[in-house]
Amino acid sequence: QVQLVESGGGLVQAGGSLRLSCAASARTFSSYVMGWFRQAPGKEREFVAGISAIHGTVYTNSVKGRFTISTDNFKNTLYLQMNSLKPEDTAVYFCAARLSIVVPTTADRYDFWGQGTQVTVSS
Repeated sequence: QVQLVESGGGLVQAGGSLRLSCAASARTFSSYVMGWFRQAPGKEREFVAGISAIHGTVYTNSVKGRFTISTDNFKNTLYLQMNSLKPEDTAVYFCAARLSIVVPTTADRYDFWGQGTQVTVSS
């Protein structure tokens, strides 16, 4: 069982930045594929970015060049640096984990989820 706790969400103006963190309880954190998803009101949960030790990083097209996913294996923590934020980035952001090698891009492929953190970007 892996417990995930997100933090770092908030309210920011368009063009601003936020860094999300996800603390994981996994004893073998580096063995897990980690992902960030987001869900806006009335919409399905969508893949944002994922990372694995072998597969590297994967991003959805709408965040490429603006968001950066990374991990600190000593701290068992996943990060999402979000720059040049847009109002359409407004959503609840979730981190997720799966014991795997490749990075899945659909929510049903992940086994463990955090509770989510709200990101609101004002225009």
